[in-house]
Amino acid sequence: MGPYPVFDECRMVRACGELDLMTTPAFAHDLKHARHGAGRLFLIVDLSGVTFMDGSVMVPLRAAWLDCRERGGWVRVVHTRPGPALLFRVGGLREQFPRYASAQDAWKGVPADPDT
Repeated sequence: MGPYPVFDECRMVRACGELDLMTTPAFAHDLKHARHGAGRLFLIVDLSGVTFMDGSVMVPLRAAWLDCRERGGWVRVVHTRPGPALLFRVGGLREQFPRYASAQDAWKGVPADPDT
């Protein structure tokens, strides 16, 4: 995990392995660290390397979404496995977090599922 600056207004956080009650605090820290500073911010969260994810991830993702939105930016999530999609759907967050197939698609705003 870790935040990586892509360029001035865009940051990326990549996670891999399992995101659960034990690992979510580190993920939340990375999301918060990526949002340091002031001004508009675009945040790409790459979950394509995540093999398991539970609902504990939703709180820090939602906090990041609210923060970026208040600053005139957005959060877009890259995921390719069914687990994250299921959690977003069950949590009623599919519209807020549509699926992007790659970081490039996320930056361009091209969701993988056009109906979401």
